[in-house]
Amino acid sequence: MVPISLSGKVALVTGAAMGMGEATARLFAQAGAKVMLADIDETCGNAVAQAIRDNGGEASFVVADMASVASIAAMVDATVARYGRLDAAVNNAAILVERAPIAELDEAHFDKTIAVNLKGVAFCLKYEIAQMLRQGDGGAIVNVASVNAFRPQPMSAAYNTSKHGLLGLTKTAALENGGHGIRVNAVAPGTIKTPMLMDALEEIGQTEAQFASKLSLFKRFGRPDEVAQASLWLVSEHASFVTGTTLAVDAGYTGR
Repeated sequence: MVPISLSGKVALVTGAAMGMGEATARLFAQAGAKVMLADIDETCGNAVAQAIRDNGGEASFVVADMASVASIAAMVDATVARYGRLDAAVNNAAILVERAPIAELDEAHFDKTIAVNLKGVAFCLKYEIAQMLRQGDGGAIVNVASVNAFRPQPMSAAYNTSKHGLLGLTKTAALENGGHGIRVNAVAPGTIKTPMLMDALEEIGQTEAQFASKLSLFKRFGRPDEVAQASLWLVSEHASFVTGTTLAVDAGYTGR
C-alpha cells in the first residue's frame, strides 16, 4: 500500500481544538502537511498545536469564530500569511445547542446553529476557494456533515437542517470549481466519541452502550481518528477523481 502523504501541502482545519478536528489536525501533520488549526477555544487550540510541534510536526493556531464572516476571512488570511498558500481544508467546526421538538423551537438556538454549522461553512468555502483560485493549481476541501443529513434524529431540527444544507453546499462548490482542479467532498460521521456527542448523551439520559447498539453495526462508537482518516484520503491525491460526494463513516448506520 502506498502511504498517503501531504508533504509540501498547507492544510486548514476548523474546530481543531478537540474531537474530530483535533484528530484531523494531528493526522494531517503526521502525513507531512503544515497545518493551521482554527477554533474559538484559544487555550485548547494552542495546546493541540504545541503538541503537534512537540511531536515533530508543523502547526500554528488562529482564533476563529464560525459565526463571524470577518473572523473566517481573517482565518484564511492568517493561514496564507503564515504558510504562503492553502492546499487543503477541512471545515469541521459545528455546534449542537438545542434539544427540543419543533413545537418548542427556540429562535436564538436555531439561528446560532445555522450561523455556525451552515453559514459558517458557506463562508469558509468562499474564502478557501477564492485563495485556491488565486493560486491556480487546484486544491481539496472536506466539509464535515453528519449521518443526520440522511437519517435525522428527533429533537435536533436546527442541527439536522444545517447538515442537510451542508450537502447542498458541498455539491454546489464541487460543480462550480471542478474545472479549476478544486475538489470538494464531505464526510458524514456517525456516532463518534467526541465531547459534543457525550454531552448530548448526558442530556437525553442514554449510556454509550445503549446508544451505540442502536446506531452502529459494530456496537461501538467510532473514534475521531477514524473520521480523520477519511478526510485525509479525500484531500489526498489518492482521491484525485472524487468530488461532490459524501463518504459515510458510520459503521453501516445509513446503509440499513
